[in-house]
Amino acid sequence: MSILPNLTSEIRYASLPEHFYRRVRPVPLSNPYLVSFSPKMAEILDIDPASITTPEFTEVFTGNRLLDGSDPIATVYSGHQFGQYVAQLGDGRALVLGEVEDKDGTSWEIQLKGAGLTPFSRMGDGRAVLRSTIREFLCSEAMAGLGIPTTRALCITGSKDEVYREKIESSAVLTRVAPSHVRFGNFEFFFYRQQYDDLRLLADFVIEQFYPASREAKNPYLDLLHQVIDKTAALIAQWQLVGFTHGVMNSDNMSILGLTIDYGPYGFLDTYQSGFVCNHSDHQGRYAYDQQPRIGLFNLSCLAQALLPLIDSEDGQAAAEKAKDKLAEYQPLYTEYYQQGMREKLGLMVPHQSDAELFENLFSAMENQLDFTRFFRALSGFEQSGENHFLRDQFIERIRFDQWADAYSARLAGENSDQAERQQKMHRVNPKFILRNYLVQSAIVKAEKDDFGEITTLLNLLTSPYDEQPEMESYADEPPDWAKTLELSCSS
Repeated sequence: MSILPNLTSEIRYASLPEHFYRRVRPVPLSNPYLVSFSPKMAEILDIDPASITTPEFTEVFTGNRLLDGSDPIATVYSGHQFGQYVAQLGDGRALVLGEVEDKDGTSWEIQLKGAGLTPFSRMGDGRAVLRSTIREFLCSEAMAGLGIPTTRALCITGSKDEVYREKIESSAVLTRVAPSHVRFGNFEFFFYRQQYDDLRLLADFVIEQFYPASREAKNPYLDLLHQVIDKTAALIAQWQLVGFTHGVMNSDNMSILGLTIDYGPYGFLDTYQSGFVCNHSDHQGRYAYDQQPRIGLFNLSCLAQALLPLIDSEDGQAAAEKAKDKLAEYQPLYTEYYQQGMREKLGLMVPHQSDAELFENLFSAMENQLDFTRFFRALSGFEQSGENHFLRDQFIERIRFDQWADAYSARLAGENSDQAERQQKMHRVNPKFILRNYLVQSAIVKAEKDDFGEITTLLNLLTSPYDEQPEMESYADEPPDWAKTLELSCSS
């Protein structure tokens, strides 16, 4: 029985020179076991369901056994971490096993995260712990369920081997899947080392594999920057629209494909707080919810700087001006994506000059008062001619809601909005269920006692987050008081 029947021994990234990566072997774990797996991702990869429960499956995705043809690599990159440049980072606990081409022709890198030391581990041990692996596994698939671009996750395997963090924890390995794991930091690495020939090789590789239309542009590297700016603007707008906070938006955690990557101390908003910080290591609030659009531009500026020698190799000033012009497109693109998404969340169909004011007034009234997800879901029941007590009574300053509701009613009336049709459309963009931190924590607590059922429950729930699931209604409740004391950091 073949675990990955379509696995190819050729890793596309390994066609680049060997100083872009290192060949590395995973370090086995003792007595590994399967914690959980994603049926959807297994189907995409054409994995025989019967193989998932076999010891071979667990051995392969723990890194204890290599499949025929697998020659794993770990890649090197650098990046700006909390605004400061770090000259060398890299896959310190991750390695690409190989690639699988799905039935639609998409190639997926199969990456083990937590499979032991690599040449880029620095002071780390190359391992991941069960709690952080559960968090990334669930959020990867939850984001996919929301329709937000993301790396995916196939499975978690665990072991009782000990890992030392703030306390002793058990080991785990996440099998992460993406068309590519190339980051902004891969480009920064070669730029700051002034290895411009290597920089060009990397850019040509990314264009050839993922942005082939850029090759036909007058300036392929400038067009590459434009494409990444557009994808990043769209991605961050989607984050904001569902109340997602990444927590560690370092440039090495930004995907060149516009995917959400590296789920560490993330968090979805419970009560709406514009300055919500999910990472208790982020003492200055650099990566707060309301700062994410600005940080997106900062990271794109880091990428643009790295591409300058390619944009114009003869005239640095000209290259900088061209890059600056492209970066100026980011804010209008972000605003366009965000405002369109907000109109959909409110059931509005036609852009209006008052859109920004309507949105700002709503969030100002919601600040520190209303649950973000529950409010937008409930808003689909808004009646133009009604008093809407079920919404109004959630506000402390109810006159502010009244004022906003009058403006909203006028917009709906101007579009001759039909309530039943509007509600149906709003339910398709305002999720009923999100991966709240307390839900993840509950699953982690059970998993640490070898009960993995809650992981499966959450995975199934969040596959269809926009659907009414009456038997799961309690998962849409406001979080309990103890959830407010949860703290998350970069530790994993």
